[in-house]
Amino acid sequence: MRRHHPPAAALFTAAALLTGALAAAPAAAAPAPEGDAAAASRVVPAAEQRRAAGFWTAERMRGAVPLDPRPALAQWGGATAPAPGGETTTVAPTAAPAGAAGPLAFPQGGGAWTGGGAVVKTSGRVFFTFQGRAASCSANAVTSQNQSTVMTAGHCVKYQGTWHTDWVFVPAYADGRAPYGRWTATRTLTTPRWEASEDVNHDVGAAVVAPLDGRRLTDVTGAQGIRFNGGYNKPMYAFGFPAASPYDGSELVYCSGNSSKDVLFSQDHALGCDMTGGSSGGPWFTGFDEATGTGLQVSVNSFGYTFLPNRMFGPYFGNEAQALYDTAQTS
Repeated sequence: MRRHHPPAAALFTAAALLTGALAAAPAAAAPAPEGDAAAASRVVPAAEQRRAAGFWTAERMRGAVPLDPRPALAQWGGATAPAPGGETTTVAPTAAPAGAAGPLAFPQGGGAWTGGGAVVKTSGRVFFTFQGRAASCSANAVTSQNQSTVMTAGHCVKYQGTWHTDWVFVPAYADGRAPYGRWTATRTLTTPRWEASEDVNHDVGAAVVAPLDGRRLTDVTGAQGIRFNGGYNKPMYAFGFPAASPYDGSELVYCSGNSSKDVLFSQDHALGCDMTGGSSGGPWFTGFDEATGTGLQVSVNSFGYTFLPNRMFGPYFGNEAQALYDTAQTS
């Protein structure tokens, strides 16, 4: 999770910090902003995919550090809000496993998720190499046409002009164990505005992962739903694998509460939450059902302000995020 200073300082530092069958086929992509591509992406070479599949041993996963970028200058005045007024689009969860999840505390400022349910298998830890370092984030499997799409944060796929390499998704990660395998990325994607200027309002990323042992990702894990242009000020649940103190990345952590809209320097969702670095890219859900562990993903863990502790912020899933998702799910 990234921590930002206000623009008066002109600097920011960071501690970097988706039951039942589809109700309808995924919607067509929303139009991207005029002059912009729907998504920026990197196709992962086959040799890198083979290397990544064997690289992430239990020891390396335990030793991976949460992404901790320290960018130079950030002009908050140059940030652009997601395009307003788009139609609300909802894609339902798929194949929710049986098993009760709740009830658990609401609101919750940060605690281990002990309830079970679908979210245990759809959420996972992400591992990659960034500037020679073994690093980590979080991500979530969502309903998609290719049954292989994972949503995460933009800075969890590309940062400071560099696409991350050796990228794998480990659903249901637990202290070095990968009970459902290590899924290597064939393509990683982010929004054009994150790719161009690291605009915090568009800190959204995705990955398409290769089949494993002849099966596609969401055939194994199930998939959460996803919603675009769903509005602000909703009850929310956020999940992730924070790896910076006081957490260690070994377990799934959640926060819950009534969200609000950032009234400071972004157009993001805000939620009381003490998750730390490594939780970046973990899913935010609205309409979350503790009984099944399913919901509609509407954001990802993105950043926090240094002067406002225990508060997490996540980008609004508007037209640009939907265009990114549609590009990923049809890859």
